[in-house]
Amino acid sequence: MSPSDLLAFDQKHIWHPAQQMKDGEVFPPIIIDHAQDCYLYDVNNKEYIDIISSWWCNLLGHCHPEINAALKAQLDKVEHVIFANFSHRPALNVCQKLLPYLPQGLTRFQFCDNGSSAVECALKLAFQYQLQTGRGQRKKYMCLDSAYHGETIGALSVGSMDLYTSLYKPLMMNNIHFDGLDCYRCPYGKTRTACNCECFESAEKAFSRYGKETVAVIVEPLLQGAAGMRMYPPAYLKKLRRLCNAYDVLLIDDEIAAGFGRTGTMFAIEQAGVTPDILCTSKGLTGGYLPMALTITTEKIYQAFYADYGEHKAFMHSHTYAGNPLACTAAATVLTIIKRDHILSHAATKGAYLHTCLKERLGNHKNVGEIRHLGMINAIEIVKDRKTKEAFSPSQRIGWHIFRQAMQHGLVLRPIGDILYFNPPLIMKEETLAAAVDICAAAIETVLGS
Repeated sequence: MSPSDLLAFDQKHIWHPAQQMKDGEVFPPIIIDHAQDCYLYDVNNKEYIDIISSWWCNLLGHCHPEINAALKAQLDKVEHVIFANFSHRPALNVCQKLLPYLPQGLTRFQFCDNGSSAVECALKLAFQYQLQTGRGQRKKYMCLDSAYHGETIGALSVGSMDLYTSLYKPLMMNNIHFDGLDCYRCPYGKTRTACNCECFESAEKAFSRYGKETVAVIVEPLLQGAAGMRMYPPAYLKKLRRLCNAYDVLLIDDEIAAGFGRTGTMFAIEQAGVTPDILCTSKGLTGGYLPMALTITTEKIYQAFYADYGEHKAFMHSHTYAGNPLACTAAATVLTIIKRDHILSHAATKGAYLHTCLKERLGNHKNVGEIRHLGMINAIEIVKDRKTKEAFSPSQRIGWHIFRQAMQHGLVLRPIGDILYFNPPLIMKEETLAAAVDICAAAIETVLGS
């Protein structure tokens, strides 16, 4: 089919995620033909910088020759095998290579299909653990304001963003949501670099009232991604860990977006120096090649499920493609490259460079309220008035219009509302980062003036 025929077929049959499909009439989807390194190429061979890592999952660039070769070799061995009563080298390699990076005490791996599935697994596992250790009265979960943990019903139930949840509330669990973590508009007048996490009082009140009926609290560490790349200090996680210990509430660490070096360390929770009871990870796990996720927990939790068959304590939870050998091969190869090529230390240098470029180019723009960063992630909050931090009306869709301008000039700058973010592959070169900043700035100036 010709490029125009491909687009026509797409618009007739494909239902794309997370967008109003009528927008496609004025901003049609881009048909991608191939990709290389940090660039995408459409069917007309137009080049786009993939500054959002294809929804935050591409770590080492597209069509990485080493990952490609490993997958091709694995294809000639086994493509898939049931993971119940079977195992294989790729799965074992992933666990062996990942163990040294995990917070101390996390040693048991559940293989899942995607991030939402990993969260569902964690929620079920946490409930059954509490039940089998004599705390069966615990049936609620706690989560934070503006939390996002996935799109399945259980994952939505521990999310707090009306954009995703309001329509489905009749179907969702009744959980406990507490305030906190909006450091840009801190109600206490503090900043994220100079506070004592005063907002933690909301969590303390929630635990005081509901702690004894709570299974677990789930948290995105240091970075609330879908909330607009909200960033908060590690001290909050230290306080949360202590509170969970005091009430025998499990701590679930959702590293799906923050993990694999995105925040400057392999897992964001490292920066708080605490260990969760359960850690979920996906996205960057396979370098953006194949869907796979892990729900990782402690030996203590594992032992609550280890019993004679007749006690019926097994965790009866499964996914058809759990432990898929191809996905595991990609993940094991990603981990090899990260360690051998010192990817995380190089990414730290690039993250600082990117933030400097953005501050120099956009730091004084009349509509840039804040440019915040954590590792390679940078977020630009667009506001109507930078002094008062007043936001534009959502109906103006400022971020969407800037996105359209950036795409015209070859930058995939997909916004979250009026927050523009850079979440590039960890190997992106400085000259590419600088080019992306220039396109971003030009797009903002086109929509909002200089």
